[in-house]
Amino acid sequence: MGLRIMFHFCAVAKKYHFPTQKEIEHLSRFVMRRKRKETRKLKQEAIRWLTIALRNKLDYEVRWLGMPAIQNPYDMIRMQDMIFNLRPDVIVETGIAHGGSLVFYASLCELLGTGKVIGIDIDIRRHNRKLIEKHPLFRRIALIEGSSIAPNVISRVRSEVGEAKAVLVLLDSNHTHDHVLKELELYSPFVTKGSYIVACDTIVEYMPREYSKKRPWGIGNNPMTAVRAFVKAHKNFIIDNKIEKSLFVTVAPGGFLKRIR
Repeated sequence: MGLRIMFHFCAVAKKYHFPTQKEIEHLSRFVMRRKRKETRKLKQEAIRWLTIALRNKLDYEVRWLGMPAIQNPYDMIRMQDMIFNLRPDVIVETGIAHGGSLVFYASLCELLGTGKVIGIDIDIRRHNRKLIEKHPLFRRIALIEGSSIAPNVISRVRSEVGEAKAVLVLLDSNHTHDHVLKELELYSPFVTKGSYIVACDTIVEYMPREYSKKRPWGIGNNPMTAVRAFVKAHKNFIIDNKIEKSLFVTVAPGGFLKRIR
C-alpha cells in the first residue's frame, strides 16, 4: 500500500509546479523574523543529543519505504532539500549498508523526474542485494561492489557518471582519516560546480572516546580531520556551514563541502 501511494504521488508530482526559490523565500519569511537565534546553545545541545542517540543506535531504527536506512532523520530532511535545489543527474554514495538510503535518494529522483543513484560498498551482502534489486525504484540505482578507493571501482563510477551536468557525492564508508581523505581526493573531481561532496560522521571528532573504542577511527582520526586537510589543499572547495542552519542536529558538522570553481 505504501509503495502504491508513493508511486501515485510521483505521478502527481510530475504534473506539479514546484515552488520557485522566490516563492520558497516568501513562504519561509516568518521563520527568519528572529535574527538572534541561540545558535551556540543549539549546537551544544545537538551534540549531546547525538551522543546519546548514537550510543543507543537510534539511527538503526530509521527506515525509508520499509528499508533500513541507518541515517539521522534530520540529515535526511537536509539532504532532500539539497537534492531539490540541485536536481542532480547523479548521486554517488559510498557505503550503502542495507540500502535504505539508496532507496531514499532514488525516491527523491523519482519525485523530481530526474537522476540516478550509484551505490558503492566493499561488501554488498546477498540478501541486501536481493532486496535492493527487486525494489521498484531499482531502475534508478546502480550497485558497485568493491573498495570505494580501488582503481577499478573509480573507473566504473567514471563510466556511470559519464557527462552528467550535476553530480552530488556522499561519503559514508570507512571513517578513518586516511580513507576519507583518499575518497575526497578521488571523488571530488566528479563533483560539479555549485554541488557538494558530503563527508558523513565528522561528528566522531566531538564524541566521547568510548564511542569509537572498538572502531579503527576516533578523535583525531576521522572524517573531520580528513575534511580539514582536504580544504586546506583544495581551494576550489569550501565548508558550507549554512547547510547546518536551523536544527543543527547532524552527523556531518563541517562536512558539507561545496565546489565553488
